[in-house]
Amino acid sequence: MLNYLQIWQDFCSGVLMYREIIKDLIRWKARPGRKPLLLSGVRQCGKTYIVGEFAREHFKSYAYVNFEETEQYSAIFDYDLDVRRIVSELEGALQIKIVPGETLLFFDEIQECPRAITSLKYFCENMGGLHVLCAGSLLGVALKREQISFPVGKVNRLRLYPMSFKEFIIASGRSDLASLFERWPSDRAVPDLYAVPMKRLLKEYYVVGGMPEAVKVWTDSHDIAAVEEIQNEILHDYADDFSKHAPPSEVPKIRWVWDSVPVQLAKENNKFIFSHVKEGKRSAELEDALQWLSDAGLSTQVCLVEKPELPLSGFADKSYFKVYMSDIGLLRAKSKISARTVLEEDELYMRYKGAFAENYVLNELKAQGIEPYFWRSGNTAEIDFIFENDGGLVPVEVKAADNTQAKSFRQFCKRYCPRTGFKLSGKNMAKNVCEETSAYSIPLYLAWNMLSYVGQSDTQPAGAQS
Repeated sequence: MLNYLQIWQDFCSGVLMYREIIKDLIRWKARPGRKPLLLSGVRQCGKTYIVGEFAREHFKSYAYVNFEETEQYSAIFDYDLDVRRIVSELEGALQIKIVPGETLLFFDEIQECPRAITSLKYFCENMGGLHVLCAGSLLGVALKREQISFPVGKVNRLRLYPMSFKEFIIASGRSDLASLFERWPSDRAVPDLYAVPMKRLLKEYYVVGGMPEAVKVWTDSHDIAAVEEIQNEILHDYADDFSKHAPPSEVPKIRWVWDSVPVQLAKENNKFIFSHVKEGKRSAELEDALQWLSDAGLSTQVCLVEKPELPLSGFADKSYFKVYMSDIGLLRAKSKISARTVLEEDELYMRYKGAFAENYVLNELKAQGIEPYFWRSGNTAEIDFIFENDGGLVPVEVKAADNTQAKSFRQFCKRYCPRTGFKLSGKNMAKNVCEETSAYSIPLYLAWNMLSYVGQSDTQPAGAQS
């Protein structure tokens, strides 16, 4: 069991902002047959920070190479891909001794040096004792844009997402709640002693989101204006990335699609419709722009599965999907919904309340290593998310309010008989049987712990290695 109290004390002292992925990094370090590790994630989600903390706590020395800040490092890889020569020259450039088993060698923004990506094959084959870790914010974009020889089968991979709600709870000084709810029984209602602060924290999370800089400012000051300044700067930086890294002909299309995501998500039928992005534009003209946002990690597409058979990926309709944003706080900022509107649940919030709840749950599922889809039958029945678990289907119905009278959920359970299903809402914890399904009613604020009720070991954990 993790010592969340110590985590919080370290956070307050400026030593550590706890991220779940640290457990995966520790496992990678000790893994037999370990390969160079490629850490991906949207820009500014905390990759550089967490790698630095990992190096400080678990290695004797740390060799940091940032290809974006110091372009000259790329020259070391231009001559050949002899990794012993490369390490020797890096030692001279960094003025540090790089020792296998003792040093973490970190290539940051590796997408800026395609030859460094190719070199990972040779680090794997010829210098396996050295811990090599790489990160790239726009790696997915770069791999499609550039002619890069990717070292297939020669790397382990992890993905870092913005801070989950559990991580936000810990950062907010309530590590006691994070620890308590890890073991909460499914048949025990949550008393107000715990439910009230959890509901308040969830509203704050909708406002702040999980971008680490925004979370740090919020926990330090509770200054909403300062948080929104950071969020708007991040959104501005993302827009700048469009111009820097996308083909010029695609930049306006990417902006149109990006601006359309929160608008379409707030509609009652929130299927993403290309003709709503820009009048006169068709899907063929905008598909590449949407794919760019997905490759950059800024958006997530959740595809329709009308006949939910396993594997779900084989039955997904990739032409019919919903689009969500990678961070709930950035969704709020981009939607121009004020913090007060969310915290006090004003009438203006009603239009977006369901969209926020769905986007939040989607991000929590992704952080747990789940690849969700959604189900629809005609125009009357829909399940917000379904995923595979231990050879079976798991439906997840999301309700922003207290209403859990989910006809679609019952219809799905009657037709497909999943062993386990979830209804996430504003209601308290409960368990009942729907047809042959163990149906758990779980408060929205416990979406992060949902898998504990079906056996977390049965599903690939967040940041699962390959």
